[in-house]
Amino acid sequence: MSSTERDVDHALAYPEPPASPLWHRHGAKARPLTPAQQRRNRELLDIAQRTTRPRSPRPTETLAEAS
Repeated sequence: MSSTERDVDHALAYPEPPASPLWHRHGAKARPLTPAQQRRNRELLDIAQRTTRPRSPRPTETLAEAS
């Protein structure tokens, strides 16, 4: 018996669950984006990656002092 047969007990392995029906798309395919929409998305992504979000202000007193 090899080490792989010893390490894996196939009788205890769970069967793979069936795929969710939600994973399968039925119906019309999504329309491809126009070049203008692609350009706009790239611009928005570039802006979002360059700007930092403002941090929420931290309280000046600790939780122990507040109670």
